[in-house]
Amino acid sequence: MRILIITAGSRGDVAPYTGLGRRLLDAGHQVVVAAHPSFEALVGGCGLDYRPVPGDPQGLIRDWARAASREEAQALTRAYADGLADGVAEAVAGGADLLLTAFGPTPLSRTAGEAFGVPVIGTYLVPAFATRQFPLPNARSTDGLGPEGNLAAGRDVLRRAEGVFAGSVTRLRARLGLPAGAPLAPVDIRPVFHGFSPLVVPRPEDWPSWAEVAGYWWPVRPDGWHPPAELVDFLQAGPPPVFIGFGSMAVGQGERLSELVAAAARRARVRAVVQAGWANLSGCGSDILVVGDVPHDWLFRRVAAVVHHAGAGTTAAGLRAGVPAVPVPVMADQPFWASRLCELGVAPRPVPFQDLTAEALGDAITACLSESAHRRRAAELARGIATEDSTASLLAHISSESTG
Repeated sequence: MRILIITAGSRGDVAPYTGLGRRLLDAGHQVVVAAHPSFEALVGGCGLDYRPVPGDPQGLIRDWARAASREEAQALTRAYADGLADGVAEAVAGGADLLLTAFGPTPLSRTAGEAFGVPVIGTYLVPAFATRQFPLPNARSTDGLGPEGNLAAGRDVLRRAEGVFAGSVTRLRARLGLPAGAPLAPVDIRPVFHGFSPLVVPRPEDWPSWAEVAGYWWPVRPDGWHPPAELVDFLQAGPPPVFIGFGSMAVGQGERLSELVAAAARRARVRAVVQAGWANLSGCGSDILVVGDVPHDWLFRRVAAVVHHAGAGTTAAGLRAGVPAVPVPVMADQPFWASRLCELGVAPRPVPFQDLTAEALGDAITACLSESAHRRRAAELARGIATEDSTASLLAHISSESTG
């Protein structure tokens, strides 16, 4: 079967689908990943075929930060959505028997799938159905809502998500000759497989029967990857360091954050491996090493703790490695995952990015490392997560559909 995976966003929105794609490839399917051009090398390096969809998420985040008004930011978002819509349609037109879509571009994937007669399955990295058990990621309010408040907050999240692409979907439907007025909701996709562990977010009992929590889809290491000699030497030169990185967050704040991170490491008296990320962090001194993209599954097993923005992918990698965390959430789904880390017992209280200081970060690192229960709980979760087969149910569904 020809399977096309459609995703959009930052590296954390793409890398898990390399793992899912490779499992599908190993099962005998042809697999293509459609993503932004900046991830062509990542996809190809994992042995998967690639199709482009327009968009520069790093540039978009930078331009959002520079926007002089809300209207200007909205115009940037519309332009991004329209380009993505055209790219998704072109990717599907290139041929596929089945579409697997990330949550964000779901309305576009549904539209293109309808136009070209290709069925669509949801493969979401975040909880995507409103529930009474918790507010969905990106909820405007989260504290003390109660069951009905949680449900209302989740429905609000979904309405806003649909609204991002509403205009683009209307224009795309017209261009593809489809009737107007079709529903846009991501929850209309059936079935949906969620790519996170039920040990981290158990499946809510009030979710529809076609929504499953499958387990994490682990990113694939690029073929032929080897750790940089400088990193290996640094790891061997002393006690396990702390990893510090903010992924795709904080574009343009590299100088300020670099100084803050160095001061926090000194305050906590730790060595640190700092990932440059989109903020372009830098560092100097014998106790700090700055690295570029390094597979988290290799690096995190060699560190004492991970300090990160609590994106879904980095959160998962830390749990897989069995190391405690210091979450520094910035936006979107990150406060949700940061709270989960604390509730699971693998992290102290989050340090919201807007409250970040060298003192707060240094003290949080100290608290994380000094509480042995965090490491014990992290190791326990890692053992449970390692037993999960996150693609078994999806493969079974695809097999039944192809033979039915």
